[in-house]
Amino acid sequence: MGHPPLEFSDCYLDSPNFRERLKCYEQELERTNKFIKDVIKDGNALISAMRSYSTAVQKFSQTLQSFQFDFIGDTLTDDEINIAESFKEFAELLNEVENERMMMVHNASDLLIKPLENFRKEQIGFTKERKKKFEKDGERFYSLLDRHLHLSSKKKESQLQEADLLVDKERHNFFESSLDYVYQIQEVQESKKFNIVEPVLAFLHSLFISNSLTVELTQDFLPYKQQLQLSLQNTRNHFSSTREEMEELKKRMKEAPQTCKLPGQPTIEGYLYTQEKWALGISWVKYYCQYEKETKTLTMTPMEQKPGAKQGPLDLTLKYCVRRKTESIDKRFCFDIETNERPGTITLQALSEANRRLWMEAMDGKEPIYHSPITKQEEMELNEVGFKFVRKCINVIETKGIKTEGLYRTVGSNIQVQKLLNAFFDPKCPGDVDFHNSDWDIKTITSSLKFYLRNLSEPVMTYRLHKELVSAAKSDNLDYRLGAIHSLVYKLPEKNREMLELLIRHLVNVCEHSKENLMTPSNMGVIFGPTLMRAQEDTVAAMMNIKFQNIVVEILIEHFVKIYSGPPEESAAPPVPPPRVTARRHKPITISKRLLRERTVFYTSSVDESQGDSDSFSKVRPPGEKPTIIRPPMRPPDPPCRAAAPQKPEPKPDIAAGNAGEIPSSVVASRTRFFETASRKTGSSQGKLPGDES
Repeated sequence: MGHPPLEFSDCYLDSPNFRERLKCYEQELERTNKFIKDVIKDGNALISAMRSYSTAVQKFSQTLQSFQFDFIGDTLTDDEINIAESFKEFAELLNEVENERMMMVHNASDLLIKPLENFRKEQIGFTKERKKKFEKDGERFYSLLDRHLHLSSKKKESQLQEADLLVDKERHNFFESSLDYVYQIQEVQESKKFNIVEPVLAFLHSLFISNSLTVELTQDFLPYKQQLQLSLQNTRNHFSSTREEMEELKKRMKEAPQTCKLPGQPTIEGYLYTQEKWALGISWVKYYCQYEKETKTLTMTPMEQKPGAKQGPLDLTLKYCVRRKTESIDKRFCFDIETNERPGTITLQALSEANRRLWMEAMDGKEPIYHSPITKQEEMELNEVGFKFVRKCINVIETKGIKTEGLYRTVGSNIQVQKLLNAFFDPKCPGDVDFHNSDWDIKTITSSLKFYLRNLSEPVMTYRLHKELVSAAKSDNLDYRLGAIHSLVYKLPEKNREMLELLIRHLVNVCEHSKENLMTPSNMGVIFGPTLMRAQEDTVAAMMNIKFQNIVVEILIEHFVKIYSGPPEESAAPPVPPPRVTARRHKPITISKRLLRERTVFYTSSVDESQGDSDSFSKVRPPGEKPTIIRPPMRPPDPPCRAAAPQKPEPKPDIAAGNAGEIPSSVVASRTRFFETASRKTGSSQGKLPGDES
């Protein structure tokens, strides 16, 4: 319910009704004052919370940026490079968001707190001072009036006239104080509508603009996120493929450790105990021994150092080795050796009977018991029957099952796979199998094809070219990768190249139906990388290169037409990247180095360039100054977008707007001009609120 206006004529009468209405105004003023205090208090709490939140996010981004991925091996794949750089990208993105937020937080006090404080102190405070003067002058006037009315009429005429003049003067002072107070309290009551709402509007505008910039950054982030998710999925697929191979290697190592010897290492190595005779008796000393069969060199490194003397490795040349008879010594697992460097016999103790047999076999002991490695599955050959098998498999797959979801990824029954392979490769009637028989489903045929290729005596892409192919895949120069692999394909034996072309052509056909079967070149690389390429040695280091084998197959699929259109011009030498001003190299995906959006400056405290005064936001109209007539504020501009919007012809400046620019701007004027200017700059065609008039 509104308050009735205070008429200036009532100031002269000073009636009880006038005083009652004035009291309502005073109560409303006090309520407004309390509300502003609460807004300032809660606004400061909000700003403090945003500052704390922003600081916590920046600390989080610093933690992300400080972490550096380590990796196994000597090279990262393109996807691993993207993943390794991801935390830096996350940190840059978070910093960009928080820098925008901190700009808003730093200016929040100027936008919200200071204008409200100034209004409360200068306008409401000034009104309270007028109230004090009004009450003081009123009390003095009515006190004087009481005394004046009690004067005796018998006083001298001059005294009475002097008393009348004094009362008239006090009445005039009181009337002026009353007028000033009534004018001021009504002015504050009216001006609070914009002086309170406007700072809140400006603060909310900056807050929402900051949030809209976060939305823009989110839109910029989406393509990066999708690319990174793809890199993560590819790396997860490579990991799964490598893990299967490593589990198989671990299993073989458990069953027969010595069959998994690393290349370039001694024939045999391990711990042995040596019998050493001293003046006071016999002792057994622990050594770590390495024996190289070709040179007959035994290197013995003592594990128990004697006090005061540091012993280094001892190199001995073996003459012969013989098993020690059990009844001749009270220790088990012993054998004797003779060397050129030390006279007499050296008695060694192995760790077990099996371990002793291995040492004696390596040293050509007199009673050797040869260790037979674990039996491998029967190896298959790349011959006519093999080509026939592969062609039949491909024909059935492309005819009946090329759109099958998860093609080649879904594994068939082991029993059915063995049954199909045994029937097809039966020496009595090889190739006599009807693949269209209902017994053979698609997953059985795909699993059989992979099994055949994986169990060839030598992989399709050969052991000889394995290291060169992996090295090409590790190059960060994309042109060299393709050129080197192109060249190496034509170094394959003719039948291997023919088989590879047959398979890759098929895989290209499979990938062309990726919308139905979900098999992309990357997925096919994960499946056929370990199938078409295989390191000659079974080592963890070789397993870690499986991801690069996958990349080789992926490149063959993606560039099949170019590679198989003919050999490179110089197939004898590794290709050189084509001449470029800047070599085309793989660069990690990034979001922090993208082109920044064009943004409106909205945190500055003043946009009135004609005045050049940066403190115009903090200006408050002095008491008694006439308010400037200004246009009502327009809706805040839409957030600027990355793509440049078609510019509309700039509207002609409004007369009112022009006048407002010539008059010293108030808080309202400066912010209104800012909204109008920003709205024209970003283009008002980006959308209007319901009810906006064109």
